[in-house]
Amino acid sequence: MNLPRTPENVIVPPLKCQGIKTKLVPFIMENVLWEGNGRWVEPFLGSGVVLFNVRPQRAVVSDVNPYIINFYQGIYDGRITPHTVKQHLQCEGERLRANGRTDTQSYYYTVRERFNAEGNSLDFLFLSRACFNGMMRFNRIGEFNVPFCRKPNRFQPAYITKIVNQVKVIQGIMQGKEWEFCVQDWRRALVGVTANDFVYLDPPYYGRHTDYYNQWSEQDAIELAQTVQTLPGGFAISLWKENQYRVNEHIPHYWSRTVERVISHYYHVGPTEDLRKPMDEALLIKPGFATDSVFEHEELFDISVQLPIPF
Repeated sequence: MNLPRTPENVIVPPLKCQGIKTKLVPFIMENVLWEGNGRWVEPFLGSGVVLFNVRPQRAVVSDVNPYIINFYQGIYDGRITPHTVKQHLQCEGERLRANGRTDTQSYYYTVRERFNAEGNSLDFLFLSRACFNGMMRFNRIGEFNVPFCRKPNRFQPAYITKIVNQVKVIQGIMQGKEWEFCVQDWRRALVGVTANDFVYLDPPYYGRHTDYYNQWSEQDAIELAQTVQTLPGGFAISLWKENQYRVNEHIPHYWSRTVERVISHYYHVGPTEDLRKPMDEALLIKPGFATDSVFEHEELFDISVQLPIPF
């Protein structure tokens, strides 16, 4: 499907991770110009929210996190269905309720240990919805290490139904699509990109999302900027621009030849209103692939993220 386009309803994916672009999807989709003739390429799939809302006919999507790719590959090839998700969350949710004390003996940690040993996709979904504040974080040896959300009754019937319906919607979107899911880094993902393809990038934000699955250094960010701007097709990249404390100097230094569109929103970094800080987020687009008029928002979005921002 071509862009620009305004989504009627933003599709919310079943997986959550820090920096998820759910409320920025209209902003992204209405500022990008792409005829949809080639492939939609995403080297940093993350939650998949942009992919599922753009709904391209052909796509190559990847991530270094194998659990994300395995989960969505499972839905794509039919191994994971709304029924299997419902059964798993009902079963594990009942065990969590029965054995869900808020200390380190909680059943949540039993599932986390099992997942780190076996990598089961349904356990991954369970953990992503039962962990503290919906975070997705791994240690240096690739183990999921987010603590319990301290809600033993987390998986009530309505909550399970909500997740099952999200899986069902994603399953329906995937039908008839030519999508390829790959576990690989962004360098390999960009090999073979053609002039008809469009690349959307949502890399870990340097200094912010550095423990999502592996480390992301300043040199990584520089190499990405240099490589992406030599691609034959169109591209757009999401980067944080500034907040009340500092400005992202990486943008004027390495992305000055792009078309910049900016939206303001809030990152929720604490339990109270006074801990919310406004943030400007930039969408940097290759010239010739940005819409003529800037998409205006009259409101500041309140977007929940899961990691405190170091200032």
